Amino acid sequence: MEQKSLSQSDAQSRVDQIQSFQREFVELTNNDIINVSQEQSESISSYHAQLLKKFSATYDIDINIQSKQLTIGMKIASLFGALAMATSIFFLFYQFWGFLGTTTQVSILIAAPILLFLLSLHLAKTEKNAYFSKIAALVSLSCFVLNISMLGEIFNITPSPNAFVTWAAFSFILAYACNARLMLFFCIVSICCFIAMKVGTWSGMYWISFSERPENFFIPGFFIFMLPQFINHRRYTGFNVIYRIMAMIIVFMPVLILSNWGEISYLNWASDIIEGSYQFIGFTLSVIAIWFGIKFRWNHVTQTGNVFFLLFLYTKFFDWWWEWMPKYIFFFILGLSALLALIVFKRIRLTNLNEGSV
Repeated sequence: MEQKSLSQSDAQSRVDQIQSFQREFVELTNNDIINVSQEQSESISSYHAQLLKKFSATYDIDINIQSKQLTIGMKIASLFGALAMATSIFFLFYQFWGFLGTTTQVSILIAAPILLFLLSLHLAKTEKNAYFSKIAALVSLSCFVLNISMLGEIFNITPSPNAFVTWAAFSFILAYACNARLMLFFCIVSICCFIAMKVGTWSGMYWISFSERPENFFIPGFFIFMLPQFINHRRYTGFNVIYRIMAMIIVFMPVLILSNWGEISYLNWASDIIEGSYQFIGFTLSVIAIWFGIKFRWNHVTQTGNVFFLLFLYTKFFDWWWEWMPKYIFFFILGLSALLALIVFKRIRLTNLNEGSV
């Protein structure tokens, strides 16, 4: 039996591997490729049956197609329920807030996120898939955001970017306590906004205008991309993917914006030079991302790099030809470029297959 400790995603991968082996084993046996005795076949089946039973009981994972489909539905229901509950809390606060005294308001603001935070921790320990703990975590985060915002209004505290770092810290704790990717998403967004605001204030702008200079997001983007290299996420499903995809979006979107609107850059160059420079940077970073994804087998990085490479390419086509070229020719060229990209990717794929077979 398996002795080493597995995460839920590892256990699910192991189950998928066993089921793939069973299907291939049947094909090999039916086509007389291998000849296994009845005793050996029963031994293999018994071993796999014990493993599947153990994984199902320990990790509450899916061992057939029907359960996988139900799990997807449960995840969608969990997400919808969490968002609905958080929205309900928001409107509940604002519906009856004016009828409460200051002491009651402060007590509710302090108690609500703490109690929900403790509830989410308790549910995370008692549940295997932690659906309800993730709902409680999102509602707790909503209460915490309202806590910071409304306490600032009650006591007339000057708004500052520090609120974002507190929201990021709270989301970070919830994400790792409940294995909740949605909480990690909010954490990344909050910390990126905080760092971008600080970079903006260091350059002399008011912190709330940080989005006027897209370069403010470059530092947090590269920082977040490197973060998974220093944190072991073996027990946290999909966290590495969230970090890298979010980091790439945070870096590539400002580059895409600046490649079309160079006048909002920090650089004091002519707009055409700034836009051309960022177009070159965008293509270069996309190619590097695709190469990194292939080299380290990060499919999500490769796919994200492909998406942004095509975005940079098509926006460049739009700048060159949209205003003067007949539309049927324009879209025909887009189609040809897609076919060219398909041929290039196919050749790269065949090269990798040939290298892997050597």
